[in-house]
Amino acid sequence: MPRMDILIQYEGFIIADASRVYNFLVIDSPGVSRQFTVGVSSESFRLTPLKFQDGPSISLQRLKQELHRETEKAHAEAHLSIEEQDIQEYLERHYPRKRSS
Repeated sequence: MPRMDILIQYEGFIIADASRVYNFLVIDSPGVSRQFTVGVSSESFRLTPLKFQDGPSISLQRLKQELHRETEKAHAEAHLSIEEQDIQEYLERHYPRKRSS
């Protein structure tokens, strides 16, 4: 069952080596927070229709996916990466192909 009581704050990004790393703070309850990073390779922005402006959104989507899978015994990894499958799902959802009539 997904947790509805958490707050996720986007804290910006840094350019590191061959990627952009998006930073998030997850507040589980007052006084209890965790840091997360989501890396997107620079090639992903050059080789796919993914735009730099999509970086925070696709990273947030990936983080939410991991948080949704959390259990008491298995917590989300603090450092996540965007994979090709994540990009394809994101593009299909946000930039659907136009159907020809």
